Parts: sequence; C-alpha cells; structure tokens
Amino acid sequence: MELTGKVIEILPEQSGEGRNGTWRRQEFILEVPGQYPRKVCIAMWGDKIDQVALKAGEEVTASIDIESREYNGKWFTSVKAWKVDKVQASASAAEPSDFPPPGEPPMEPYESQDDLPF
Repeated sequence: MELTGKVIEILPEQSGEGRNGTWRRQEFILEVPGQYPRKVCIAMWGDKIDQVALKAGEEVTASIDIESREYNGKWFTSVKAWKVDKVQASASAAEPSDFPPPGEPPMEPYESQDDLPF
C-alpha cells in the first residue's frame, strides 16, 4: 500500500536493546490530502532513518505495511514504512511551455490553412 502526502511532524528517534541487538525507530506524521485530510503516524526502522533523512514540509510517497497484534487482550496497530520516496515537484512538467524542448528547432508558422499538413 502507498500513501502520498506532506510530512507535518517528525517525532524523536527511539532506540533500545532487543534479543536481536540494538534497534532504532523514528515515527513521522504524514498528512494525506483529500476532502477530509487524514493524518497517519508512520514508523521507519534502522538504516532507513538515515537514508531518507526526512524534513517537515516535504512531500513523500511512503510504501507501507499495516499490522495489528494482540497483547494482553488488547489490539495494537502499527504502520511501518519499508520505502519512502521524496516527491519531486517539477514546474516545467506541470505547465506546458510555448518554447520547444532544447535541441529542437522552433515551429514555422503556416501562411494559410491550405498549407497545413493534414
């Protein structure tokens, strides 16, 4: 599953010792746009924290797994990111240009409708 939105908060990193050694976790809050924007708390684990280096305000797409577990008769749900990609905003791709792409000659204007190639 993928969620795309704006990082609105980065929570402090947590770490500890487990039976498999030292672990690190950092959670961030992603605001997913829509008629009713949703906020989702997503956890990143281990080296992904350093690889992604999130900052508040960035637009990202998070590939996530959702899992629920039972503990002492209560259920807890976690949302874990296994991949986070920063969304690249490209103004030139979003808006058409009146100029030809680099390396292409400009279009020659037609004298009349009779000169059109179709």
